[in-house]
Amino acid sequence: MINGSPEGSQPQPSPAVLQAALFDLDGTLIATEHRSRAAWTRLFEAHGLVVDDALLATFVGRRGQEALADHVHRFPGSSVEELFAEAVGYLNGPGIPPPYAVPGAEALLKRLRAEGIPMAVVTSGLREHAQALLELVGGPQLFAAMITAEDVSRGKPDPEGCLAGCAALGVEPGRAVAFEDAPAGVAAAQAAGMACVGLTTTHTRSDLRAADLVVPDLTTVGWPPVPLNAIA
Repeated sequence: MINGSPEGSQPQPSPAVLQAALFDLDGTLIATEHRSRAAWTRLFEAHGLVVDDALLATFVGRRGQEALADHVHRFPGSSVEELFAEAVGYLNGPGIPPPYAVPGAEALLKRLRAEGIPMAVVTSGLREHAQALLELVGGPQLFAAMITAEDVSRGKPDPEGCLAGCAALGVEPGRAVAFEDAPAGVAAAQAAGMACVGLTTTHTRSDLRAADLVVPDLTTVGWPPVPLNAIA
């Protein structure tokens, strides 16, 4: 052995240093799933259609228009854009519960900002929606970049948004970690070549088993997230 390595072998690379964090928004930083489910439920019921938990689960973590496209054939005479606008309108209607910050979100964001860790939001939602929700965790000014549904041609699980977020922060995907709450988001991060922390705020641990680390919320997450600092 030479320098602790088998003779003739190359030195092993040191563990990757995580340099940036990408955050999903709905369900990851802000609890909104209860609101979204209520709005989608009203949309389907307003058109005389039956809706259940299995159907609603197909919308989580995806761009609303793309999720609706899977069901638009059930709405004769309506387009995806018309249905999406109707659903968004329900979000501002009476009886829709308010959003709230995921436990630990604001503290983690402010800690990373203080430590100089560049951050981006990569959300399947609209920019106006994202900017308003981020006020609940310290404001959009905490982030160096924001990638929304308007900025991509393909939503999660496609990696386009994650790759755009890394490019905007000037980091290689292998040096960034994504925080996601849905299988579509985990798949997008992995397809981009990123490490991923999954939050069980909207899905079970089993649903997020593909993530590198699974946590209940953001209260115990440090930097770098353990054990992600050991990923090469």
